[in-house]
Amino acid sequence: MALSTLTARVDEEDKAMFISFCDSVGLTPSATINLFVKAVIRKHRIPFEIKIEDPFYNTSNQRHLTKSLQQLRDGKGTAHGLIEDYNE
Repeated sequence: MALSTLTARVDEEDKAMFISFCDSVGLTPSATINLFVKAVIRKHRIPFEIKIEDPFYNTSNQRHLTKSLQQLRDGKGTAHGLIEDYNE
């Protein structure tokens, strides 16, 4: 099998930390990248989840909303409609 070169530009600090990690697990950076490439080919996808969390659905906010809803159900609050500020 013929080998080919793949070039990627990364931040210098990230590169240094990547090389350090590879050394710590006994792999070369090239071998580590090859593991990633093989995983992508085998799974036909990026082998880890890539997403941006919606802050509305984070655990802390959901806990706060659940508590607030329970307080309203217990009669410890006042429900009101959305207040729009059209001057913004």
